[in-house]
Amino acid sequence: MITGELKSQIDQIWNTFWNGGISNTITIVEQLTYLMFIKDLDETETRNESMAKRGIKVNSIFGEDEQRFRWKNLKEMDVEARHQIFSDTNDGIFPFLRNLGKDKSMFSQHMRGATFGIGKAMVLDQVIEKLERIDMTQQDTKGDVYEYLLSKLEGGGTSGQFRTPRHIIKLMVELMEPQLDDKICDPSAGTAGFLVAAKEYIDSNYSFTDLDKKREHINKEMFNGTEFDATMLRIAAMNLYLHGVEEPNIRDVDAVSKDNTVANAYTLVLANPPFKGTIDKESIAVGLKNVTNTSKTELLFLALMLRELKTGGRAAVIVPDGVLFGSSKAHQSIRQEIVENQKLDAVISMPSGVFKPYAGVSTAILIFTKTDSGGTNNVWFYDMQADGKSLDDKRSLLVDADLFEKFSRGEGAAELTEKQKEELHDNFNLPDILARYPSRNVEEIKRERTEQSFTVPFHEIKENDWDLSINRYKDIVYEEVKYDEPKVILKRILELDNKRAELMKKLN
Repeated sequence: MITGELKSQIDQIWNTFWNGGISNTITIVEQLTYLMFIKDLDETETRNESMAKRGIKVNSIFGEDEQRFRWKNLKEMDVEARHQIFSDTNDGIFPFLRNLGKDKSMFSQHMRGATFGIGKAMVLDQVIEKLERIDMTQQDTKGDVYEYLLSKLEGGGTSGQFRTPRHIIKLMVELMEPQLDDKICDPSAGTAGFLVAAKEYIDSNYSFTDLDKKREHINKEMFNGTEFDATMLRIAAMNLYLHGVEEPNIRDVDAVSKDNTVANAYTLVLANPPFKGTIDKESIAVGLKNVTNTSKTELLFLALMLRELKTGGRAAVIVPDGVLFGSSKAHQSIRQEIVENQKLDAVISMPSGVFKPYAGVSTAILIFTKTDSGGTNNVWFYDMQADGKSLDDKRSLLVDADLFEKFSRGEGAAELTEKQKEELHDNFNLPDILARYPSRNVEEIKRERTEQSFTVPFHEIKENDWDLSINRYKDIVYEEVKYDEPKVILKRILELDNKRAELMKKLN
């Protein structure tokens, strides 16, 4: 969550828009996003130039006659001249942005709606000056800024749409280990946080040679999503473009509606779909109601993922706790479908504060594989009790920031002593989850139900009406508490009464 100085800097920029007569929150978010994108383009081009000097082949973003559009040059311009470059609808910077993607690509389609909306040159000047002071070279900072900006949107969160904390996204990506041949989808893409994290994982785990061989697949087929909000579509497209995906396939469609006909297309789904949304029953995509007859989006999205995945495809998805134990026929049918007809691998319960301050709902991560022939033998349950941050509205870090960044990716655990691991675990369970998940069908089966993680066999889940809440299966250890004998307690009460009487006598 954004805090301290960074929050203050963004608030100052926000106030600059308001004082300049721009009060529509969506307009402010969009205009700020464009400026951040332009700034990022220049930083990306600088990295490209550095790589080119080392003999690495890269494609330039800016042509010789487009250097004036680079942030480093824009910030040095005269106020009026700079505003003219932004306002020019023929040869200005926005026509340049709209033409960044290849013709007829999804990116170019989304960017066609990009328009400049800052009418006063001095407002633009002040915003650029303040934005220049913010170091956004770290992707986490960009994510924090996006989160804070999106929280300001009117009605933000009313449909259960909240930005997923980045360390939780990283956890899910690390657990699923995306491969170079994967076709990855987020059916509720938002700002493309999951897809960006998957791209970062691919970049970190494969050599430049391997990446180069798969360049066309990465640019055109690997990263997919659906989103029906025009602002989110542009932000998602820009976010992926900046991470080296030239033609991100983010489609403008309501994922669970009849307009979405995709089936058997993807090998990996990573998602945090809306929790409280509903859709008109007449608009629901054909076939989804056969799996779960409901209008609740959190259930329909699970049915959609099963339809969109290829056989053998995997999914990691965040669901509200109600999905795990809801007693309605729709709730039970989707759980039965995943456990009985597919292969449910894991249920990772998360503490209720993970989405604060935007929501206090308890959630869990479901990990499953589409088989259409069953295969669930044992389901691994993990009770995440600490995610590295405080579980109040402040969401303050409880561990060192560098360590949090490193260990949220499961790195460096071998460097710690057992005592350090224990101290870390009290505030931060993610490294333990990443360490235990691969052995869930071997070592974890031996663990007692009193432990933080354990496995539950298929037949027991079936006997419990497909209930997937960890508390249904966890054994609680009760500690014996010894109390004083009643006569000892009564004696203490009498002593207190006598003392009170003495005090009252003095007061009188």
